[in-house]
Amino acid sequence: MSESRQVRFEHGLQVAKLYYEQNMSQSQIAKAMSISRPTVSRLLQFARDQGIVRIQINDLLMDVSTLEAQLRSKYQIDVHVVPTRGLAVKERLSVVGQAAAQYLESITKPQDIIGIGWGKTIYSVGSHLSEMAVPGVMVVQMKGGVSYSEQPTYAFESINAFAHAFQTYPQYLPLPVIFDNLQTKQLVEQERHIQQVTELSKEANIAVFSVGTVRDNAMIFQLGYLKKAEITYLKKHAVGDIFSRFIDKDGQIADETLNERTIGISLPDLKTKAHAILVVCGDEKVTSTDAALKGGYANCLVIDQHAAQKLLDYD
Repeated sequence: MSESRQVRFEHGLQVAKLYYEQNMSQSQIAKAMSISRPTVSRLLQFARDQGIVRIQINDLLMDVSTLEAQLRSKYQIDVHVVPTRGLAVKERLSVVGQAAAQYLESITKPQDIIGIGWGKTIYSVGSHLSEMAVPGVMVVQMKGGVSYSEQPTYAFESINAFAHAFQTYPQYLPLPVIFDNLQTKQLVEQERHIQQVTELSKEANIAVFSVGTVRDNAMIFQLGYLKKAEITYLKKHAVGDIFSRFIDKDGQIADETLNERTIGISLPDLKTKAHAILVVCGDEKVTSTDAALKGGYANCLVIDQHAAQKLLDYD
């Protein structure tokens, strides 16, 4: 390379870095390097011609539509992939919640019964719902919402947000989701109000829920429901939970004894819903999402773009 070409190459590299990495304008670069603005423009063109700079246009919507089609084919369900590339984790949860809220608004009709779980993801959905005057809509908690710790579960915040949006009265299930004793749980289930709420869960034609994990920081492990030995067992034999019912990698109940002590919608009943909407945000939920879909517990998936790609690649 001749000396003059070497200098031009170095100048092109310098200008390209200032323009593309430092976001400086051509005028600012010209002033900083004591050259004319047309020279800056020519050096940028030189950088592109020499391959110093490569401009690639990523069609995010095309990526999303392709992911949706591939996931539909893999799991045979309705899929909505939310464009989240470049967003921080908190922002991802917000846009996924918004997308799920918009989908729910689009399918809700008079006299529908909407059953929900709780947690950050479901609260994000509820907080993005618009107020809607849909006659006769009911909203019900599909699992107990009382915990034994100060860890926020967003149980009451979630159902209150849904009920406010649909201008209805929230149907609470004011119980711990997992009981220490099976006999106590069975006794409580006989109470008239509890029977009404659990029956309403069975009658619901729409379910909105997410999946949990069995990582150390999993919310369900922080709420005081489970003994250390039970947590250790679940970490080894389960991949996550749906409505606090723990499942293995194939979507089957991982601990039948624990399942019997859990109050709320059963997984067989969940399968009967006309709209079983699984809302997922975060790569950590990919394994439990795959298990939930293998188990047939959802017929609609709303998921962030990055997790969607991981789910597609998951085997």
